[in-house]
Amino acid sequence: MNARGLRRYLDELLRGRKPSGFKPDDFDAAQMRMAIDLQGAQPGADEPRPEFLADLQGRLAAQFDGDDAAAMQPSRLRANRRQVIVGTSAAASAAVAAVAVDRALVGRSGPANPDTASQEMVPSAGSWQKVADSSDVSEGAVHPFDLGSVVGFVRRVDGNVQGISGVCTHQGCRLWFDGPDDRLRCPCHSTSFATDGHVLTHQLPIAPKPLPKFDVREVGGVIEVFAPTPPSQPA
Repeated sequence: MNARGLRRYLDELLRGRKPSGFKPDDFDAAQMRMAIDLQGAQPGADEPRPEFLADLQGRLAAQFDGDDAAAMQPSRLRANRRQVIVGTSAAASAAVAAVAVDRALVGRSGPANPDTASQEMVPSAGSWQKVADSSDVSEGAVHPFDLGSVVGFVRRVDGNVQGISGVCTHQGCRLWFDGPDDRLRCPCHSTSFATDGHVLTHQLPIAPKPLPKFDVREVGGVIEVFAPTPPSQPA
């Protein structure tokens, strides 16, 4: 635990300043997330700062001419932070959509199975997409991939390649592979998963679901997973 870095981060957060970065461990990350949630729950926390509104007004006014610029009054810019972000950030929407697509993957036909680790994730519309060369995934190795629509990991066990989701089943945080401990860790709530997807440790009131599996194939020295097709590619 980086006690000094964590303390400095929390002090700057409470003072409304941009916190200085440092390298947190799982415990630090959990404390930082809790502090951010508590800070955001305070009355008026969703209101943008006056200096932000003034800067925004100036930039918007610069895009108008004459009477249109003069007519732009501060009262026209009154909005809470959520409204400003939703109204002006397409990138944020795209990021949320990417997580939604990852969670929207469905199992094969038939009734839903509550044990998602026993099912392969098969999107309703998708294609086989390369995630690694066969030579990149030796026996026992774990290889991460990011296709934009989904993220995950592939590994080789007894010569066969398997794939699992790289998104925590609790709140959708992206997992990272802890090589020395041979497990996937969630940076948000100190949860860890085995490389086959089952939960190893957690500090939550209710254990999260196991990680869903991908449909994987290996053809001609290439490892592919079946995933949603990016909009720029034909299905």
